[in-house]
Order: sequence, then C-alpha cells, then structure tokens
Amino acid sequence: MAYTTINKSTDYFNTKLYTGNSSTQSITGVGFQPDWVWIKERSGSEHHSLYDAVRGATKEIASNRTNVESTVATSLTGFDSDGFTLGSWSRTNNNSDTFASWNWKAGTTGSGTTTGSGEARAYSYSVNTTAGFSIITYKGNGTSGHQIPHHLGVVPKMIITKNRDVVQNWRVYHASLGATKYLDLNEYSAVGTANSRWNDTEPTSTVFTVGTNSGTNGNTVSGGNNMIAYCFAEKTGYSKFGSYTGNGSTDGTFVYTGFKPKFILMKRTDTGNSYDNWYLFDNKRDGFNPHNKKIEANVDSTESSDTGLFDLLSNGFKLRTTNSNNNGSGGTFIYMAIGQSLVGSNGVTAKAR
Repeated sequence: MAYTTINKSTDYFNTKLYTGNSSTQSITGVGFQPDWVWIKERSGSEHHSLYDAVRGATKEIASNRTNVESTVATSLTGFDSDGFTLGSWSRTNNNSDTFASWNWKAGTTGSGTTTGSGEARAYSYSVNTTAGFSIITYKGNGTSGHQIPHHLGVVPKMIITKNRDVVQNWRVYHASLGATKYLDLNEYSAVGTANSRWNDTEPTSTVFTVGTNSGTNGNTVSGGNNMIAYCFAEKTGYSKFGSYTGNGSTDGTFVYTGFKPKFILMKRTDTGNSYDNWYLFDNKRDGFNPHNKKIEANVDSTESSDTGLFDLLSNGFKLRTTNSNNNGSGGTFIYMAIGQSLVGSNGVTAKAR
C-alpha cells in the first residue's frame, strides 16, 4: 500500500473547468490560492496561457510558443483565496467557450542571490516543500555552472524553464533522461543532447545548474535576462516522475505511480515525429476509463476526442491504445503524474481522491 504525507491532494493541486463570459469573472472552487495557473481553451484553438504569483498577475507566457512574456491587463488579473479572477481576454475567457485550468500551490516566498560560476544574480521564489513544488524567477548570467537555488530541500525530478525576455524554446530537465539531455516543452522533437542547457550537472537538494543556452541562462542584456523555472520534487503517494516503454498493444504497458493519477503530462522521447507531442490529461475532462481526452501542451489545438487511451487505476495507469505517440512498441516515454493515494500517512483512508 502507498502511504503519503499528503492526505488531501486537492490542498496542493486541482483541475478546475469553467466556461468563458468575455467579461470579468472569478473562478472559484480550486480549494486554495493558486500560485501557478495553466489555462487552455478546450473548445477552440487558442494558445496556452500560464501565470504565476512570483511574476505577478497579467504576466502571460504560453507553453506552445517561443514568445517573450506579455503583460495583458484583461487576462488573469488576480490570485484569490479559492481560485483566480479573469478579465475579458478571449484567450482565457471567450464567451461560451470551455476552458481547463490546472492549479498548483506554492506559497512560502523569499529572495536571494544565485551561486556558482559567473556573476551572482538576484532571484525570487515561492515554494511548497510538502508538495514538492517551487517557482523561481532569476536573472541569467550566460556562464556555464551558474547555480540556481530551488528551495525544495530535496533533489528535483523535473524542471521547466523559459526566458521571459528573448524568443526562445522552453527547456525541460527530467530525471529519467539526466542532465546531459533536454526536451523543449513547445516542440514535438525527440530528446536532445547538449551541455549548454543543464551543464551536464545533475541538480542537488539545494540548486540546479545551467549552461550557456539562453533558454536556461540568458544574458543578452546587461544584468541578465529574466528567467522563470518551475521545479518539481517527487512525493510518495502524490507525485511521480518516471519513464516507461510502450508495447503497441491495447493490453498496454502498466505504469506504477503508487496513487490514482489526477493529472498526467507525457511525451515520447525517442522519436521526433510531428505527432509526438506533449500530451496532457486529467480526471475532470471525461476522465473516466478509458475515455481520456487529451490536450497537447506544445500546440494550440482544440481538445481531442480520442477515446480508449488508458485506464486510471488506484496505483497508476495502464495504456489501452496502440497509438505510437502514447504506447508505441519499444518507444520510450517520460511522464509527470500527480494524484491521490488511497491511504494517508496515518494508515487511514485519504480524505480526497
């Protein structure tokens, strides 16, 4: 049985669905004040729209684009005690369109100075060590060996970075691939090898290390580019970051997580075909087995109508598709999963599933 220190996962992560009204509206029912909000229109092909409390409300970046950060006064205008407030912007609140939002709680804030090679630079953060999640804004210095404190207290398993000032790909570190490898969140490309992203240096319990690439350590202006990093540590019974090998069968690969997944982000890494996208699933959008509609994190497409993809089980997920992009025979896939253990830390049934 999988025990966990997080008896109620919805205290730290929750999916919230809503319908736009092209005016202002408060989205409630998240269950906490979210510090990272990721929004995608389901019924249309608007871009993804990501916000966090460290950069501040109205500061938008898109997971499927290389664009710089934008300030949109009518986008997400506030982080509230039980959700967030929206303005009239069509990308996040178009009238009658359906939307999904994925919400994470960080919360403890602070600031400091980076370490390692090159000029030390300022950074700010918001962290939740219980749930293993931190948001870090920092200035790049363009020097290999620049160390960024993440404040998780344990080694992160996944790190997602974006240069806010320069047109540049999103960079992704995943522990299953290691620090010599990288993926781009806005691309369908296969895994790449380069020491300029993570400096071939695995993160520690205190810092992650970046190379010279402007996607992780931009320095195109005096004082360095403004960077953002979302860092995730693994927590038993709540989050898992791993890999699996597909078998190409409807009796597909079983992936053990130790909890029932509520959110899954997955990517095939050994091929770079145009359909090898980053696929995002949750248990709110037709999450019943096996009808798991997917959204592609690296493109602006409408939510798919695919069915029969996988079963969400009490201790993991089992693939039910022959699709090469989710379960290709011999293919290598990475994933990020968040969910709810059936048994809490005190050995009794968990409070929320």
